[in-house]
Amino acid sequence: MSRRFLVVLIAVFVLAGSAAAANYVYEWSVIKGVGYRSHELVGQTAAGYSGQKITERISGSGNFYDRTQFELSVYRDSINYSKEADFEYFPVSYQTATYDQKWKDQLCVINYDAGAVFTEQYTHAESLLKDTQISTVGNTTSSGIEASVNSNVIGVAHIGWLSKEKGDKRYFEVGRSVEDTIGVFSIEKYVRLMKNDSSSEPRVDWLLCI
Repeated sequence: MSRRFLVVLIAVFVLAGSAAAANYVYEWSVIKGVGYRSHELVGQTAAGYSGQKITERISGSGNFYDRTQFELSVYRDSINYSKEADFEYFPVSYQTATYDQKWKDQLCVINYDAGAVFTEQYTHAESLLKDTQISTVGNTTSSGIEASVNSNVIGVAHIGWLSKEKGDKRYFEVGRSVEDTIGVFSIEKYVRLMKNDSSSEPRVDWLLCI
């Protein structure tokens, strides 16, 4: 066996042994500036229609300040998320390019174990000041989503939640709330969606970001 082949073989074993993904994630960030910004956050604790999932997308031009903490644990089947943000829209020119987009901030959190989903979305925002706190947990005696929102927005806001339960023959809505506003609004909401039993079977086969 040649020395070169042996080195390649060892490298293959090392890569194969390190192929498993990290099952705990923590990110803390502060982003402040003037210009155009685009950001995406995606996390999940399990594959398929189980566990917890979070998606966030932000984009826009102007002034922005964003302080975010994000924690995800596959072992604990939980997500903790918090964001303080202050966005102000105006067009920005940089070198030969002009960036002109009102702010979008779209967040969706799904707990398949508890059959619950929470959505917070802002679009066409000329100004957005917000403080959002989210926590999820699954596969325990109290699986669910807890969300707190405090925002001031000039633009379009959409905040909603949905809880589904499995009946004898079909899934049915335990509860749903959808809030849509266009204009200048101050919004405060607290939502707690819990499943009070120890079953780890997913409550629904799919959930949409309402």
